[in-house]
Amino acid sequence: MGRGLRRIAAVWLASSCVLATAACSGGDDDSAAGTGAATSSSAASAGSASSSADGGTYLALGDSVPFGYRGGQSASAYADPTGFVGYPQLAAQELGLDVVNASCPGETTASFLDATAQSNGCENSSEGGPGYRTGYPLHVDYDAVDQSQLDFAVRTLKNTDDVALVTLMVGANDAFICQATTSDGCLSEIVTIASSVQTNITTVLTALRDQGGYDGKVVVVSYYALDYSDATGTAAIQLLDAGIAGAAKAGGATVASGFDAFEAPAQASGGDAIAAGLVLPNDVHPSATGQQLLADAVVAAAGG
Repeated sequence: MGRGLRRIAAVWLASSCVLATAACSGGDDDSAAGTGAATSSSAASAGSASSSADGGTYLALGDSVPFGYRGGQSASAYADPTGFVGYPQLAAQELGLDVVNASCPGETTASFLDATAQSNGCENSSEGGPGYRTGYPLHVDYDAVDQSQLDFAVRTLKNTDDVALVTLMVGANDAFICQATTSDGCLSEIVTIASSVQTNITTVLTALRDQGGYDGKVVVVSYYALDYSDATGTAAIQLLDAGIAGAAKAGGATVASGFDAFEAPAQASGGDAIAAGLVLPNDVHPSATGQQLLADAVVAAAGG
């Protein structure tokens, strides 16, 4: 792969990083989990969910970024999902909501809809191996191994009468799989991927409204870049984000821009989000600082 393609691949975020395949390394940054941050509702299930906070329930959906994934952990760390703190837990704390975080590392927009579809390490890996859900617990217990994240979300909305906020961040793993399986690193396919992501997210948002009966606030979170000085890489991210924003508009959701949230502090470090402390070293996942910026963007978009 040429240098330009490597740069484009680097900005496609939220790969599964399943421990068994050592897909990424999170370095030694011990700030990613956020000591003392609010933990998720690990005992929640799709059958019922109740809120312990006065403001109601916050349903968080998506991939490894909202999950709070960070690499470089010991095997025992993966057995305790409360050690992974993403922006949903931080935003819930600010908004006074009880979070139900159903996110799964490696989720694609296709596997979000159908658990048998190709994921990038949630239900299965692109190499054909088992996924994160097979080996490690999520923040919530799904009803069955073949239950999709969409089905969990719809059932939770039907069975929970105080959901005040839903967030969704998914789509980057679609691009990761394309990058890994095409001869040009997905350069010529990225427009098609962005369109597919838009279509699938629109389907998700429609189902949350129509099947889940939810008429409350939905915030869709878009992705950030690792290097804002790289015009080619930022263009790829902005194309993917445009598809996500298009789906949000069609589905009556508000966008919290991860791209905008990271841009100014990254530019202060020459455009480098890792050097700015927003992304973990040698990784693509947010640091505690980066997660807090995403949480702030969610809170602002939610009107909090």
